[in-house]
Amino acid sequence: MDDDARLKLMQKRIIKSYAWQRDIVVPFSKDFDCTVDELEEVFFDLFDLSSLEALHATFESAQDICLYQKLNADLSLCWFIDTLEIISREDGKKLKMNVINEIRNGKSYEDALKEGKLELFELLKKEAEFRSSLY
Repeated sequence: MDDDARLKLMQKRIIKSYAWQRDIVVPFSKDFDCTVDELEEVFFDLFDLSSLEALHATFESAQDICLYQKLNADLSLCWFIDTLEIISREDGKKLKMNVINEIRNGKSYEDALKEGKLELFELLKKEAEFRSSLY
């Protein structure tokens, strides 16, 4: 077996692992409407062996970042924090982390988001009370 064939075999062992198939290959092949084999070939061409070995760990850490950003959008925090400056960055971060922890503890995204919106509304009411007390 020559070096290229050995490299290809090692790459296949990584990509064919259960975690890779479950978390990356199968879901993305469905998203991209391609076969598992097609997606694997793309990954073989895009990444060298050491990148493939580290990629699953980066995928897992990226999941939290993506969830954090999705919550930012779904809770309209960009608007309340940056545009209107009604909610502090600290309160926005606490709110997102509360929702993320609920999701990690098994609550569905939709249910956790709904609770997050209720918590956001409480923050808005608290801020409204504070501002009305100033006048």
